[in-house]
Amino acid sequence: MSILYDKSSYMSQKITSNYSPNFSSIRRIKKNIKFIVYHYTGMRSETKAINWLTNVKSKVSSNYFIKRNGQIICLVPDLYISWHAGKSRWKNFRSLNKNSIGIEIVNKGHQFGYQKFSKKQISNLIKLSRFLIKKFSIKRKNILGHSDIAFNRKKDPGEKFPWQYLAKKGVGIWHNLQKKILIKARKTKIDRNYENKFYKYLRKFGYFTNKLSKKQKTNLLKAFQRRFRPELVNGKIDQECFLIAKKLSKL
Repeated sequence: MSILYDKSSYMSQKITSNYSPNFSSIRRIKKNIKFIVYHYTGMRSETKAINWLTNVKSKVSSNYFIKRNGQIICLVPDLYISWHAGKSRWKNFRSLNKNSIGIEIVNKGHQFGYQKFSKKQISNLIKLSRFLIKKFSIKRKNILGHSDIAFNRKKDPGEKFPWQYLAKKGVGIWHNLQKKILIKARKTKIDRNYENKFYKYLRKFGYFTNKLSKKQKTNLLKAFQRRFRPELVNGKIDQECFLIAKKLSKL
């Protein structure tokens, strides 16, 4: 057992170890760690999830695993590359495993009965994230979800993940647009010119937007909505989405 100690908040959090064999053995340079990527486990049970992430046959892992009761388990030490992101893109980065720390949060996911994340999970996720942000000088804009970087394959951590709350706690970012303005703009159609600007804003923020098929664009929009407009995930661009994307492009 090891202890995570954050002097900035005088907080200590116990972290147990259950090392996975699924990682790249070459140690990486500290300055190359630029992202934190959140996942949900998407499996029927907590036990199945931890067993899968530590099974050599699965060829998947993460650096950390957070149980429903908030317990944090280290699967792969920070300076080693865990296999969590797969085929992924964000800004000019591809295959983000080598530049990120992956955190798996226990949740059955969309396939098996998507749940709200527990208060203990989110509380300890914030503590862990703050520690990692400070340790590796990670920018708030570089706190991402799996669906942000692999929207054609993934939905996690999903629309029930409390991105806005985390941003208030200094983890990740959120826009400051007034809710009443956004609700008024919801479902209001935009023209082709504004649609092109919308994708330009998303690209500036970090999403990959080039040469996408109609289906891929829908997946991208749903990923964006799950994160920044979770009340309505329909894969359609409206004035509300446009306003949010414009604001994010300036952050």
